[in-house]
Amino acid sequence: LAVLRELCWSFSMGSAYQFHSWRVFVVVCALPCVCAVVALTFIPESPRFFLEMGKHDEAWMVLKQIHDTNMRARGEPEKVFTVNRIKLPKHLDELVEMQSDSANPVAKVLFRIRTELRGIWLTFMKCFNYPVRDNTIKLAIVWFTLSFGYYGLSVWFPDVIHHLQSDEYASRVQTHNNERIEDFTFNFTLENQIHTNGVFVNDRFISMKLKSVTFIDSTFQNCYFDDVSTVGSLFKNCSFVEAFFYNTDIDDSKLVGSRVINSSFHHNKTGCQMTFDDDYSAYWVYFVNFLGTLAVLPGNIVSALLMDKIGRLSMLGGSMVLSGISCFFLWFGTSESMMIFMLCLYNGLSISAWNSLDVVTAELYPTDRRGTGFGFCNAMCKLAAVMGNLIFGSLVGITKAIPILLASTVLVGGGLVGLRLPDTRGNVLM
Repeated sequence: LAVLRELCWSFSMGSAYQFHSWRVFVVVCALPCVCAVVALTFIPESPRFFLEMGKHDEAWMVLKQIHDTNMRARGEPEKVFTVNRIKLPKHLDELVEMQSDSANPVAKVLFRIRTELRGIWLTFMKCFNYPVRDNTIKLAIVWFTLSFGYYGLSVWFPDVIHHLQSDEYASRVQTHNNERIEDFTFNFTLENQIHTNGVFVNDRFISMKLKSVTFIDSTFQNCYFDDVSTVGSLFKNCSFVEAFFYNTDIDDSKLVGSRVINSSFHHNKTGCQMTFDDDYSAYWVYFVNFLGTLAVLPGNIVSALLMDKIGRLSMLGGSMVLSGISCFFLWFGTSESMMIFMLCLYNGLSISAWNSLDVVTAELYPTDRRGTGFGFCNAMCKLAAVMGNLIFGSLVGITKAIPILLASTVLVGGGLVGLRLPDTRGNVLM
C-alpha cells in the first residue's frame, strides 16, 4: 500500500477498455488467500476428526507427529510416544443404521441431518453448562465489547480524517463570477474551483482534467472539448450551444439540469478513469489504513514476548483499558497528523488484547466444546462489528463526543470483565 501511489499508471485496449493499477492492487491482495489455501494442504487433519471417521491409525500418526515435534523442541527427542487410552466417539453411521435396517435412503438422510443438528445444539448448550457457563458469558461480553470498539473506531477514523481533509480542501476553493473568456485554450488542470455565470466563447478544452470544478449557470458557445477527464466535477444549469465533445467522460450524470443545443458527443470515455493522483483523498483512505495496520506490528511482538510472563488476563484487561483511555485523547484531534497518530496508538494497544483473547478463549474450553465455544464468541464478534460500523459510521461529521465516550466506556468495561476470567497460564488443556 505504501507504494500504491507510485503505481498510478494505466494502459488502454482500444477506446472501450482501460487497465488501471488498482486492478493490480486487487490481484496482490488476493495472493495471501491463495497462499493460505496452498498452506492448508500441508496441515494435518485433526485427530478427533479421524477418530470420528473411524480412521484410528491416521489419528495415532498425527498424535505421534505432534508428540515428536514437542519433544524435539524440549530437547528430549528420544522420548517414546505412548497412548494409554483413547475414547472413541459413537459414529453417525452407526446411529443411522440403528434407526431402522429397512429405512429408505431419504429417511436415512433426513435422520442424519436431524442427528447432526441435534448434536450441534447439544454441543452448543454444553458451553452454558457448569463449570464453563460463567466463562462463556464473560468471554462473549469481552469479544463483543472489543469488537464493537475496534471495528467501530476503525471505520470512524478514516471517515473523520476524510472529513477534516474535505473541510480544509473546501476552505481553499477559488470562486470566479461573471467571467467571460473567448478564444482561449485550456490545456492544463483546473482544480477546486467554482465558476458562476461564466461565458465561454470559441474556447478549446484539450488534454486536460477538471478536478472538483463546478460550473453554475454558465454558457459554453462553440466550444471544443477533446480528451477531457473529470473528477468530482459538475455542470449545473449550464448551456452548451454548438459544442463538440470528443473522447471525454462528460455525460448526463455530469450535466445536471443543463441544456445541450446543436452539440455532439463522439467516442466518450468508458470505464474507471480515476487514479490516486486524481483523487488525493482516495489515496489517503488506503494509506491511513496501511499506517494503522503497520502500527500493530510492535503490539504483536510485545504480546508474543510478554504473554507468558505477565499473564493472559493482565495483557487482555490492561490492553483494553489502555485502549479505552487512549480514546479520550481523540477529543484533541483537530488535524490529520494528530488523528493518524491516535489511530496508530489505538491499534498498537488493542492488538495485544486480540492476541491474548484468542489464547484465553481456546484455553478455557475443554476439547469437546472448544470449537463450538470459539465459534460462538466469534459470532458475537461479527455481530458487534456490524453494529459498530453502523453506529459509528452514522456519527461521522455530526459529533465526536458520542463515538469517543461510547468506545471508551465499552472498551474499559470489557477490559474489567476480562480481568474476572480465570487465569489459564501454565494450565494443562482439558
